[in-house]
Amino acid sequence: MHTVVLLTSGQPATNPRLVKEADALSQEGYKVIVIYQYRTEWASKLDEKILKDSMWESICVGGNPISDNLIYLKSKLFHKLAKLLVKYFGFKNKISELALGRCVSLLTKKAKSLPADLYIAHNLGALPAAVLAAKKNNAKCGFDAEDFHRNENSDDAKHPEVLLNIYIENKYLPKLNYLTTSSPLISEAYQLLYPTLTPQTILNVFPKQDIRTFSDNNPKLKLFWFSQTIGFSRGLEDVIKAMGMLKSNFVELHMLGSINLSTKKAFENFAKEKGVDHHLLFFYPPIQASEIFSFASQFDIGLATEIGVPYNRDLCLTNKIFTYIHAGLATIASDTTAQMQLLTTFKEMGMIYERKKIKTLHDIFYTYLNDKKMLKNHKINAKRYANEELNWDIEKDKFISLVKKIVQH
Repeated sequence: MHTVVLLTSGQPATNPRLVKEADALSQEGYKVIVIYQYRTEWASKLDEKILKDSMWESICVGGNPISDNLIYLKSKLFHKLAKLLVKYFGFKNKISELALGRCVSLLTKKAKSLPADLYIAHNLGALPAAVLAAKKNNAKCGFDAEDFHRNENSDDAKHPEVLLNIYIENKYLPKLNYLTTSSPLISEAYQLLYPTLTPQTILNVFPKQDIRTFSDNNPKLKLFWFSQTIGFSRGLEDVIKAMGMLKSNFVELHMLGSINLSTKKAFENFAKEKGVDHHLLFFYPPIQASEIFSFASQFDIGLATEIGVPYNRDLCLTNKIFTYIHAGLATIASDTTAQMQLLTTFKEMGMIYERKKIKTLHDIFYTYLNDKKMLKNHKINAKRYANEELNWDIEKDKFISLVKKIVQH
């Protein structure tokens, strides 16, 4: 039996892509071990069910502020110190890796101690661990780039995080046995940078969903947006502005994610300034990833409001937009290059708006509100695409075939 170790600098609940890969490999007969670190308490609560239901082994490193505070605080201190050293003395071996994330050294140490045939990193903070563990154990390694990491946080070429991410990518990506990405445009971007790699796109889609369809007779238009955290500078301000221009009480905005009271109040105040009654805004706490499709299906339209900056946000296709498609919602998407490419390829399941022209978003709301036949057709088409082309059954086969090729080579 082949052993595969998956590594993440997040938690299973914050990385559904990793969970899908771990499940797929386990179902295929591989022994799977997931090494992760604590990031946030709401995810820990969701992790309990994921880990209980999983077929794979899981190991958490780096402690947590609740039950293992000492190692948690110690790792935070080392991370902060490493960031200062990099800032003043430049990129040095090992110090740069420590500056990358709180648990890079702990992920690496644990991965090295577990002999395996393949080590797969999810997110940049886990990349050094996968490469170094593979080297020590004479194994193979891969990396799943869900984002274009060097421009994940900024487009400023002199920004410290940009410089650090470029350093890590240049040091470790050429040593990979394979690279997967979450969108065709991210694959193209990495291919240009690293011609010896051949990135393979594995879309952020999901298994086919057997969920009931809600009635289209409701006169209201229910908009839905979700993320790990609800906050500003995510495109939601434009949605509220467009709702205010519409001057209608028949358009509701439903948001799911972690949010603190001050941010919630700020959204309500912003809505009031734009002429939107705060009763038209609805907030929901995070739920299990497996439950989000049935939850989302009660709404009409999914909002993919990517603002397009930094550069990564123009290239990526999030699990958000594919969740809407699987839930049978029409999609309203901002005009990022990746989202325009998707909605141009898979026609008549949604509409694109121009980020710099709020009026275009207003016009789409107006159209859907007054043309329920079009709305119904777009929802039907979305579900059809999810069942026929945009689903994990197809992407899983690509992933498993790639792993088999790498492991058996």
